[in-house]
Amino acid sequence: MWIDKYLEYLEVERNYSPLTISAYKKDLEQFSAFIDFKDLNEVTKSDVRSYMAALLALDLEEVSINRKLSSLKSFYKFLFELEEISKIPTAGIRNLKSPRKIIIPFSEWEMQKLLETEIFALNDWEGVRNRLIVELLYITGMRRAELVGLLWKDIDFANYQLKVKGKGSKDRIIPITKEVSDLFNHYKKLLKEEFEDIQDEVFVTAKNKNIYPKLVYKIVKSYLSLVSEKTKKSPHMLRHSFATHMLNNGAEINAIKEILGHSSLSATQIYTHSSIEKLKEVFNVNHPRNIN
Repeated sequence: MWIDKYLEYLEVERNYSPLTISAYKKDLEQFSAFIDFKDLNEVTKSDVRSYMAALLALDLEEVSINRKLSSLKSFYKFLFELEEISKIPTAGIRNLKSPRKIIIPFSEWEMQKLLETEIFALNDWEGVRNRLIVELLYITGMRRAELVGLLWKDIDFANYQLKVKGKGSKDRIIPITKEVSDLFNHYKKLLKEEFEDIQDEVFVTAKNKNIYPKLVYKIVKSYLSLVSEKTKKSPHMLRHSFATHMLNNGAEINAIKEILGHSSLSATQIYTHSSIEKLKEVFNVNHPRNIN
């Protein structure tokens, strides 16, 4: 009951996205089952620590465990403020330290190879849709959820820009190229030929329903597999590649922060590592002290 009330609070009061709420629901139900559905006031720090240990035993990554812990902390803080519990069982429990992982983006050559080859069937609406999905994620750095929620009314064809609804239901404007704008028009024409009525959502399935996140992931992975042997081929990797390539080509980090929709600069700075590695490479090859 209280989980449902908390999720309603996240939706109505905090304007959290459906995907975020779904993740919280899964985390809270999983913990509730682990502690055998104890009464709220019977949950202890020991229960929470045992749960984290169990997740570690399942080889779950530290970042995923920390996210689950964050869900619990937020939930029990909510209950405490409503005076439904007398103490917060997650109080004083710190996040696990996670080793910093270097995310290797797709190279500019890989992306150029993908987008300049004729692997997309541009005379077929699904082929154009797939091309738009891959290219849009790469040239705008938008999140998968933002792409799924994109509406036709959000595209400003005259000014080559579009509006996306980011985290916390915050709108932001992202520029697009004329080529992408033209591709949107071509896609819309093919949609009208395929279906009697087109949906408000830009990206749809073969049944003319709003596309779903797993299908976006499947599409992205299938096409990236044609040009790259990297293990991770997700929509987020295209976002990371966008940020890295922009930095490599001289874009200011604050501008990238605005396009990505980050609330703080520190969130954008995780993308700078690859650019620093690129600078080191240039230094090692070109600095007079390093030339034999």
